[in-house]
Amino acid sequence: MAEFNRIGLVGRPGHAGVVATLQRLLVFLGSKEVSIVIDDVTAGLIDGHGQKECKRDDLSDCCDLVIVVGGDGSMLTVAKFIASDQIPVIGINRGKLGFLTDILPDEIEAKIEEVLSGQYTIESRFLLDVETNEAGSRKKLGSALNDVVLHPGKAAQMIEFELYVDGKFVYSQESDGLIVATPTGSTAYSLSAGGPIMHPDLNAIVLVPMYPHSLNSRPIVVDGDSEIRIVVAAKETLLPQLSCDGEVKYTVSAGDEIFVSKKRVPLRLVHPPEHSFYQACRSKLGWGSRLVKVDD
Repeated sequence: MAEFNRIGLVGRPGHAGVVATLQRLLVFLGSKEVSIVIDDVTAGLIDGHGQKECKRDDLSDCCDLVIVVGGDGSMLTVAKFIASDQIPVIGINRGKLGFLTDILPDEIEAKIEEVLSGQYTIESRFLLDVETNEAGSRKKLGSALNDVVLHPGKAAQMIEFELYVDGKFVYSQESDGLIVATPTGSTAYSLSAGGPIMHPDLNAIVLVPMYPHSLNSRPIVVDGDSEIRIVVAAKETLLPQLSCDGEVKYTVSAGDEIFVSKKRVPLRLVHPPEHSFYQACRSKLGWGSRLVKVDD
C-alpha cells in the first residue's frame, strides 16, 4: 500500500450522480486497508455512511489524500482548504469539462487502485494571493487557483484602472475589467475572454482585458513570480468587484490598489498513470485526433 492511508471524500451537493459515485467509492475503499473521512457537507448527502466525519476546514488534519467528486468548481472549492498544507487531491469528474477532475466515473476502481498502489504522478499547480492596502498595510482578500477577476459586478459599466507589473507601469485602460489567470485558469474564464492556453507546468501569469475600449489591447503573459498591481481610478461612481475563482471577495472603492502574486505553497494535484494535458485538451476542447491510427 502507498502512503495514502487516510482518504478524505468530498462531493458536490445537488447532483444525483455524485451520490452514486460516493457510494461506489465507499464500497471500494471499504475493501482496502485505509481509513475514510467524509467532510461535514458531503456527509449530509449519504445516509448511514458509517464513516468518520470532519469539518471541511479540518480536512488537512484528517487526511493524507482527498478525493473530490464533482467538477472543476468543486476542486477549486476544496483547493483553498488543503493547498497550504500540501495535502494531495485527485478528482472524479461529475461536471462538464473536468480539466482538474480527470477520472471518469466508470474508471473509479481501476484508477484509484493504481493511485493507492503508488502508480501516479503529482503536479504542482500554483495559486494566486490577492491583497489590498488598508491603513498603510496589506490586507489579504483571498486566494485563487484559476483566476482573480476585477469586474463591474451587477452594474454594466466601464472600469478605469492602471496596471503595473513588478512596479513598472504597463498601461491605463478603460474596460469591463481584467482577468489575472494562472496556467490552470488559462482553460477557464480567461480562455472565454480570448486568452491563450498555457501548459500547467509554465511559471507564468496571463493578464486578459475584458472588452477593452481599445482595438489594440491584447492579453499579456508575464513571469509567474511577478507582482501585479491594479490601481482603480478615483471615480466615486465606480464600485467594481474583485472575485477569486468566481467568488466575490471585495467591493473595490475609488483609488484602491489591488496586489496579485503567486501563493507560496502550491496545490498538489494527483493524476493516474498516462495522464496527458494535451489529451485532456483534445477531449474537452474538441481538438482533432491523429490523422493516421497508431498502434499503442
